[in-house]
Amino acid sequence: MTPKAVIFDIGNVLIEWQPERFFDAEIGEESRRVLFAAVDLHAMNDRVDSGENFSAVLAQTAANYPDFRAELDIWHERWLDIASPAIDHSVRLMTALQQRSVPVFSLTNFGIETYALAETRYHFLRAFDRDFISGHMGVIKPDPQIYQMLESGSGLSGNDLLFTDDRPENIEAAAVRGWQTHLFEGAQGWAERLVAAGLLTQEEAR
Repeated sequence: MTPKAVIFDIGNVLIEWQPERFFDAEIGEESRRVLFAAVDLHAMNDRVDSGENFSAVLAQTAANYPDFRAELDIWHERWLDIASPAIDHSVRLMTALQQRSVPVFSLTNFGIETYALAETRYHFLRAFDRDFISGHMGVIKPDPQIYQMLESGSGLSGNDLLFTDDRPENIEAAAVRGWQTHLFEGAQGWAERLVAAGLLTQEEAR
């Protein structure tokens, strides 16, 4: 069945998100390992993605871990450099789908303030036909509620939806609801999936 809408995750699908790689380059791999072992930065980021204020969460975390205040200041001040670069082929695929009048939605774990910041650099984030951003929704993937909220908001469900995400648990949660899914492991594989679904030609998917 040909999907009626395509859903993109953003982190590691449209924009690279590799904090460990960033801090390896900034402070060295050994210091980065110490930082990430001491401070659960991914849990901190989940709080932001759930709707808590970005600056407030960073300030609280820095107060709790004063030995790592400098590194947390880097996270706060240079967040856009952590969330980079764009995955250009994926962006082209998004554009190609919309040029074929295929609705494209986001479904992303992303904070309110950080998404607004990302939009200043990545203008394609303003081009989705519908935005489903966890910070505004108050729930993050793979909680079933966020998928139900997308269905309610779009009026689509099951096979009508084709969703790509880089995290298996997020894909599995969508598959349980009957969505068509693709585990993102690179833009070329996603391009091939869109061609196989009859949404793009080989040329359009380049």
